[in-house]
Amino acid sequence: MKLKRSSTQASKPLPIQAPKSPGSQVPRFAILVAGGSGTRMGADRPKQFLLLRGEPVLLHTLRRFAEPALGVTDIVVVLPADQLDTWQALCAQFSVNIPHRLVAGGATRWASVKAGLASLKAHAEGLVAVHDGVRPLVSRQVVERTYTAAATHAAAAAAVMPKDSVRLVSAHGSAAQNRSRLRLMQTPQTFEIDLLRRAYAMPELASFTDDATVVDDLCRVQLVDGDYRNLKITTPEDLVVAEALLAQ
Repeated sequence: MKLKRSSTQASKPLPIQAPKSPGSQVPRFAILVAGGSGTRMGADRPKQFLLLRGEPVLLHTLRRFAEPALGVTDIVVVLPADQLDTWQALCAQFSVNIPHRLVAGGATRWASVKAGLASLKAHAEGLVAVHDGVRPLVSRQVVERTYTAAATHAAAAAAVMPKDSVRLVSAHGSAAQNRSRLRLMQTPQTFEIDLLRRAYAMPELASFTDDATVVDDLCRVQLVDGDYRNLKITTPEDLVVAEALLAQ
């Protein structure tokens, strides 16, 4: 059964955020969410801690957002509570000196992003990018596109067009879909911070699959070009591909 927002909320929707005019750069923040257990990887540790070219996957991701050219001033890493000590030990082992906050996440991705957002409460305004901790190959260009688009449209997300043919399956069979009108969502997904706070102030729904779906009721999400290299490491094959791409 699909959950719905309460009738009170439905009758009094929060105002849609109007697009903004480009101007001076506003503060930039990032929330890196990593809640994997490593089950599908068949590994002895969570996938964010697996080694990719000799370093933890999450460290590669953290390093991407710490690039000076991006101007991110506050990075939050959200992990399950029982993984915080492991990450701190890895930071010591690999001499990680990239400043970042460490926050305990919740039972779902939605709860984890909300916890990361709460840790940024001191910031009254700015843009916050939410990114999967196991997407270590995201390029600076893709991250920059989302920040730039969010500065104008309040909400932006990276996405790519499907490469394969797509069919919609139903009880009556399947039907071909026009893939030029479909997009595969990636991260980062970047938002004006107050907009994201208002979205996460509402109840969690089973239909939420990413931050764009959380914000959809409040603001149109501007899609920007992602990158097929920006893969999410979920299976052993993904790790092999990531190794090959980094070797280039």
